[in-house]
Amino acid sequence: MSDATETGVPPYLPILRRGKVRDLYEVGEHLLIVASDRVSAFDVVLPTTVPEKGKILTGLSRFWFERTAHLVPNHLLPPGEEWSAPALGSVAQDLRARAMVVQRAARIDVECVARGYLAGSAWQEYVERSTIGLEAAPPGLERGERLATPRFTPAWKRDDGHDEAISRAELRRRVGPDLADRLEAITLALFAFASAETARRGLLLADTKFEFGFVGDELTLIDEALTPDSSRFWDAPAYRPGREPVAFDKQPLRDWLDRSGWNKQPPAPALPPEVVGATADRYAAAFQRITGTAVPAG
Repeated sequence: MSDATETGVPPYLPILRRGKVRDLYEVGEHLLIVASDRVSAFDVVLPTTVPEKGKILTGLSRFWFERTAHLVPNHLLPPGEEWSAPALGSVAQDLRARAMVVQRAARIDVECVARGYLAGSAWQEYVERSTIGLEAAPPGLERGERLATPRFTPAWKRDDGHDEAISRAELRRRVGPDLADRLEAITLALFAFASAETARRGLLLADTKFEFGFVGDELTLIDEALTPDSSRFWDAPAYRPGREPVAFDKQPLRDWLDRSGWNKQPPAPALPPEVVGATADRYAAAFQRITGTAVPAG
């Protein structure tokens, strides 16, 4: 889905940026975000796509934007306004399933991560340094263990695509204490709300990341929200600390890349069909478990 004509974007819309997964277009005073089927891991875009992934990312983001608007505004336009621009009149229905029209925002260059369980890079950091988010952590924790209190572990977004883990103290130094405190509080509030919602669906939200920006003077949730790209969802009944979780995210893909011997530098290896299929199945399962509906057809 890397070619604009493949996603159904009208050729006259100017592209502003092509990201790892999302492409950004200009639609008058607003922006069109198109989620492709591209997949990234370890900050590198892989040469293999995952079918229907863009629709799942967009559908889940919409689902969560609607349900978290009482906690923080988001950049999604109201339903009556979203597709009203004349420039979008010829956009195919398929594109609407994988795209959102949003307000422009001045992005804050911080990846706001909330962690409820010890997994991924946090586990690696803990093993190597006995810290989580560059701050002291209790001894003797197991992989996948639930943390006594959810942790806010920010990262600084860099132009080369490799985010830099920073401490909360460093975040306060870079953006100021008031904004740093607001980012932490909203991130943890979103995490708490989503954790409760997913628990009712038999899922554990192990960790997730958010991005924020300013629309005018208003702090606003942007980009995506609580998707398998930005979050780790685990099957609650099967969860056991210290054991590999039953995951509804791209952890199987990450595990295969770890075993492949790849040095995590471009170019990434192509994924075998069985890994693509397993990843696609997990994305679809996450969508169905969270929303209670099947992935949109077409």
